Amino acid sequence: MNGFMAQRSYLLGLIGEGVRPSLTPPMHEQEGAAQNLRYVYRPIDLTELQLSAADVGRLLRHGIELGFDAFNITHPCKRIVLDYLDDVDPAAQRLGACNTVLIRNGNLIGYNTDRSGFASGLQFVLPNAELHDVVLLGAGGAGSAVADALVGAGVSRLSIIDPEPERGEGLIDQLYAASSADHDLEIRIGAPDDAAAWLTNATGLVNASPIGMFSHPGMPVAPDALHSGLWVADIVYRPAETALIHAARGLGCEVMPGKAMAVGQAADTFQLVTGLQPDRTRMREHLDALIDEEELQGRFKEQA
Repeated sequence: MNGFMAQRSYLLGLIGEGVRPSLTPPMHEQEGAAQNLRYVYRPIDLTELQLSAADVGRLLRHGIELGFDAFNITHPCKRIVLDYLDDVDPAAQRLGACNTVLIRNGNLIGYNTDRSGFASGLQFVLPNAELHDVVLLGAGGAGSAVADALVGAGVSRLSIIDPEPERGEGLIDQLYAASSADHDLEIRIGAPDDAAAWLTNATGLVNASPIGMFSHPGMPVAPDALHSGLWVADIVYRPAETALIHAARGLGCEVMPGKAMAVGQAADTFQLVTGLQPDRTRMREHLDALIDEEELQGRFKEQA
């Protein structure tokens, strides 16, 4: 009993709009339980609380007072939260966005596990991915983190496609800053019309756009633009297999579904908070089970 009473406990929160259905809290809690930790993770939904993104600073300060250990931060607070932090990890500073805040000795310290989550997911699922010529779809917040991760992984040519090409142009300085002095890196920016031509000789494709989500169904590129010489990654994990991943798998491409990044983000945050190594395979199995349960419940609702 004395050993149990002395055991460290962890309290986390997820701040953002519409986060109540997120699978991140149960995924964290299940990994905590598997490691025999007292680990509680709660969504703090700005929409339900009728709060704005500007309230994130006040919520973080209350978190210090209430004994929280950390927060994950999501839309629409990832950029504005930087104004309220005491210290920021260089990657998060470079990206201009933070999705993980640790509380240490009353200080708020920001990290970006979008970037590290994609990087660790890529290494875990596609360790031998050819990075000579990669096409990235999407230059928003997630796209910028993925782009930074790809540069860190050693991509030689990164072709960024976005309906608003100026967003990609805004990433160029950041990405060159992320590369090492001896890294031979080429970056080009284009619009969706450039995708088919650029994919012809590409070795990899990453979808960091919302296309493929339940709310944005479909393919982010024309199916006939894909070819068997590509590896294909998606950051969308609901549905578990997007139309893009399904089509690529059918062509024989090596694929990285969006759950790899979701698990990578969660695992990296778990390690930052606890200092313990998470079991990424187990976390992926937990997420698979959560998604399966969610989809089953959805089917039951449709039949009701």
